Amino acid sequence: MLDEPTSALDVTVQARILETIRRLRDELGLAYVLISHNLAVVEQLCEETAVLYLGRIVEQAPTSRLLARPAHPYTAALRSAVPRSTSPLDASASCSRDPPDRRIRRRDARSTPVSARGGAVPR
Repeated sequence: MLDEPTSALDVTVQARILETIRRLRDELGLAYVLISHNLAVVEQLCEETAVLYLGRIVEQAPTSRLLARPAHPYTAALRSAVPRSTSPLDASASCSRDPPDRRIRRRDARSTPVSARGGAVPR
């Protein structure tokens, strides 16, 4: 039983956990029940998916079909919450190694650069 195995983890750690689960499944022939709100994780790990809503199964199908054509509004809502640009197993989905520019612009400051702490940046 895997209950939200990647919840609250950054994308790099999440990718390692998912890859380990996949590797163990493939090498040992494991079967598991995955509980998750994250359909990107479900998509990566599950062949068959059942969607529960208010304690009842409202939809069950092969994962690829269920995600391509959700029949229940709750499934559609979960699906719409998944960013489609990257996979959780895609290492390139992590943040760039370059730190952000610490100078930001306030909308009401008429393009006066300010630091991340809110003070004006000397010119």
